[in-house]
Amino acid sequence: MRGSSFTGLIGAGMRVYLSRRIGLLNNHKYWTRNTAGIQRAQLRNLLRSASATETGRKHNFASLAELDNTAMLEEYRRSVPIADWYAHQSEFARMREQGEPDVLWGGVVRDFAQTSGTTAGDKFIPVSSLMLRSNMLASLDIFAHLSRAGVSLAGLLSGKSLFLGGSSSLHENEKGIRTGDLSGIVTPLIRWPLSKIYLPGPEIALLSHWPTKIDAMAKRCLDEDVRMVSGMPSWALVLFDKVIQLARERGMAAATIRDVWPNFSTFVHGGVKYAPFDQRMRQIYSGDAMGADVPHRIELYPASEGFVAIQDTPGERGLRLCSDQHNFFEFVPLESIDSADPPAFTCEQVEKGQRYVVVMSTCAGLWRYILGDVVEFDTIPGRLPSEVGGDLAGSGEGPCRLRIVGRHRHFINAFGENLIVEHVETAVAEAAGASGLIIGEFTAAPIYPMGDRRSGLQVAVEMNAPPSEESLAIFAFALDASLKRQNVDYTTKRTDGLGMTAPTISTLPMGSFHRWLERKGKLGGQHKIPRCANHREIIEPLIAEAVTAGVSG
Repeated sequence: MRGSSFTGLIGAGMRVYLSRRIGLLNNHKYWTRNTAGIQRAQLRNLLRSASATETGRKHNFASLAELDNTAMLEEYRRSVPIADWYAHQSEFARMREQGEPDVLWGGVVRDFAQTSGTTAGDKFIPVSSLMLRSNMLASLDIFAHLSRAGVSLAGLLSGKSLFLGGSSSLHENEKGIRTGDLSGIVTPLIRWPLSKIYLPGPEIALLSHWPTKIDAMAKRCLDEDVRMVSGMPSWALVLFDKVIQLARERGMAAATIRDVWPNFSTFVHGGVKYAPFDQRMRQIYSGDAMGADVPHRIELYPASEGFVAIQDTPGERGLRLCSDQHNFFEFVPLESIDSADPPAFTCEQVEKGQRYVVVMSTCAGLWRYILGDVVEFDTIPGRLPSEVGGDLAGSGEGPCRLRIVGRHRHFINAFGENLIVEHVETAVAEAAGASGLIIGEFTAAPIYPMGDRRSGLQVAVEMNAPPSEESLAIFAFALDASLKRQNVDYTTKRTDGLGMTAPTISTLPMGSFHRWLERKGKLGGQHKIPRCANHREIIEPLIAEAVTAGVSG
């Protein structure tokens, strides 16, 4: 499995090409001082670009773009209400189904990313040519941050890079408008020379049936010199298991993914929080759940609507906002998101410890669009000079960095416990660590009182083997303790056993969640099980299906 000197030269060339960007990303003082102004410039450019559209004329974007920074933002907020996808559903339909130009964005938007939740219907998100450019800039920043973290791009690209995306198949209507997974829109842009390192290849990328796709990927990549993998941790683990299985069938003494891909050193991941998968990833990489991790990991915050943030410091949870890539971000306090006219703050106006819902204005025609993710901030850049009297000394503490802590529609508050995704993810990860159990996917939901049954919390979690009673008890105790430590409302409801009972843990075998998603026709790509829900519409059919198969615990 020797690397290619030719593709290694591509990596060396990329490092030279990115040298100025790497230097700029290293200049924290620049981002501390200028992020606020950069973001205002993104908004101004968006307003000018869309000034001749139906939306631009309605809200007088041309005039707004000529105001100073403060007035421009104030008038923009006064004119354009915060809204979700459904508020613009008719405009999206005109653009996608009729190919109508100049509606939300200039010209004809020829690509739409199809996305859906576990229970909701499909949504179609416009992807303009400028948005593709924005995504490309974010992709280059991934390599820039890897280089900043000590990764040799020449060494990395001497081998192959495997991307676990959705189907690259696109449907084109009679108006020439293409619809499909975002991966399908982006994959055709991978051209020579990068196509020389790209896996799994266009034929496999077209596949939409994920069990078939994973099997095909494993067979295609088994003998390749894979050095980087990009995708959701859950699917990466399924693929690694399959690769190891195929290697053993060939007679290889493969216990870990390193036994098959000895040069695998970089994992680029996003979509879900990594911590719950940490032990399982270490197990499959090094053979020990407490052993070595993949040497280089970088977390992304991508969305079909636009790239939001990239981890810029190894070991730090905060992800740096993509502030100069043609999108404008606002943040609405979580408790206000359902208000008629909620307050909104730019990235330098937020406060630590406050949860915010992400709102985007994009270079594809989304205007003050509720993305739905809930974030908290780790570092906050400086304010505009006009907001601090022209004195920037001591203003700001670094580039804007944030963490995803949940979805504004994904929470549990059936009994006043106020649990969010981050609470559940952290508790499950700590419980796995305390018990030594290897876990997979999981979800949580309330248990409603009925008869002698009291209220409580139920967590359905995949485990790689049936746990002992002792291990399961340790898991449940540690999970409960973690939730109490994180959340005073949960602690109150659990005090002296007067309200909620101790959590109920329902164990499922690995693969249960994916089988359920497959039955619903939502397997693979960007489809994810919510980590928690304030209802039982997900957890009950999941467990019922496992019971029917005789495999639940």
